[in-house]
Amino acid sequence: MAAREFKYRGKNISELKALDTREFARLVGADSRRFVLRHFDVIEKFVEKCRKNSGKSKPIKTHLRNLVIVPGMINYTIGIHNGKEFVSIKIIPEMLGHRLGEFSVTRKKVEHGAPGIGATKSSAALSVK
Repeated sequence: MAAREFKYRGKNISELKALDTREFARLVGADSRRFVLRHFDVIEKFVEKCRKNSGKSKPIKTHLRNLVIVPGMINYTIGIHNGKEFVSIKIIPEMLGHRLGEFSVTRKKVEHGAPGIGATKSSAALSVK
């Protein structure tokens, strides 16, 4: 069987890339649509930055975790800040309509170590030395 071609709301990748950012906004959900229509200039500036940086090996770094992923960002590697460091994420077609911050987790799984002195009643009697 041949690999299935990706489609987003009935349009393939080449058709999506031909769309303007505001035209793409009609295809996404209500919350993302409002964001794209209100901030299309910021999104287009970011996509232009991606295109200019396409030949370079370093990812584009950004703190803009609330940007909606549009077709112009596909196949670019973006460093998304998670509060401590930049997490490199390669944008794939399945991410369209989602926010950048969804792919850069801000909280780690808690790994507890051994309890310290005074943490339990039995360890309170131990010396501090």
